[in-house]
Amino acid sequence: MENSKKIEWVLRVAVAGEFIGHGVFALSGKPAWIDWIRQLTGAEIGAAATLLTLIGLIDLFVALVILVRPIRAVVLWAAFWGFWTALMRPLVGEPIWDFIERWANWGAPLALLLLLGWPKNWKEWVR
Repeated sequence: MENSKKIEWVLRVAVAGEFIGHGVFALSGKPAWIDWIRQLTGAEIGAAATLLTLIGLIDLFVALVILVRPIRAVVLWAAFWGFWTALMRPLVGEPIWDFIERWANWGAPLALLLLLGWPKNWKEWVR
């Protein structure tokens, strides 16, 4: 196996692991995350819990896609979502270091996207 394929698989497993872990936390209804959703959106606790469940399912879907066949649009979403969830920490009052500590949450999917090759047209985003 050539070096770039090995690197791709390391990144795929790393990103999938992140999204599986976060997905399981979300599906378990992590109380701090429900509170963050409430704080950011003003949603009631039931709506926040439902939204967190949906987020957990999406995270597991992202992990599966990246492991089975990394579609560039999904990998880009992973980079965006990893950045947003890292940035959310200081927005809800956590220290800035919680954001900095999570740079790999968006850096790994972005590196995977760059390794796969930035799409030249819209069709390449979904292949």
